[in-house]
Amino acid sequence: MTIGEFARRSGLSANALRLYDELGLLPPARIDASSGYRFYAEPQLGQARLVAALRQLEVPLAGIKAILGLEPAAATGRIGEFWAAAEAEHVARRDLAGYLVDHLSGKRSAVYEVSTRDIPGRSLLCLKRNVEGQQGAWALGKQFIALLRERPLPRMEGRAGAAFCIYWGEVSDDSDGPLEWCRPVPGGRAGELAAQFPGLALRTEAAHREAFVSLGPGGQIGSAQWRLVTESLRAWAGERGAQPSALGVRVTYLANGPVTGGGGPDCDFAVPIA
Repeated sequence: MTIGEFARRSGLSANALRLYDELGLLPPARIDASSGYRFYAEPQLGQARLVAALRQLEVPLAGIKAILGLEPAAATGRIGEFWAAAEAEHVARRDLAGYLVDHLSGKRSAVYEVSTRDIPGRSLLCLKRNVEGQQGAWALGKQFIALLRERPLPRMEGRAGAAFCIYWGEVSDDSDGPLEWCRPVPGGRAGELAAQFPGLALRTEAAHREAFVSLGPGGQIGSAQWRLVTESLRAWAGERGAQPSALGVRVTYLANGPVTGGGGPDCDFAVPIA
């Protein structure tokens, strides 16, 4: 059938079908060599309607492409994971809205339990980039992990020795950070280790105190929760006369035992305070 007929029967526009063809999501069954017209087959309607339904769920196009390449059982699992994350983000947005209403009404709203800790001066191997949205943030994290896997670094115990990422600015559709991934290394060997990683920058960070909240296992945080945690920490610090420093807010990842496919590292969200 022609692209117009296929668009009418699938509920997708012709422009969308052309885009999905270019992205490899839904290529036509045949393209006329002389005219360039696209033609689709009846069995493709099911896949087209699936793509349309996933877009209604606001699944990104890259995520849809991954789902289409899976067996049905794996695809249903991936859709379930996406929706669980979407619901978690909705809950975070609801909590953020409630926090803002309380804040503007002059009410104190305790969303998270805040603790403090002292972080010693450290030598850090770092990868810093401006990134676009959470997809860009995850891509930078994968790049950082891939670099560290090339040559294992000495293990440093505790939170002060764990890898962490610093949000020097918000990462969202409107803001590109930048984001910096850091791995503490022994100060006495910092120069030697940095020479093994030409793609990473070596810098030092002075000792400081942090206010933090524990986010538990999982290692991922959505934009609404990012904002809610940040505002909670800043409010907590302000009530105690402590000002957030210019060291950037950060998420620290600490693997307690094996990290499996169904879990993730324990993480917390911290704001250095002065």
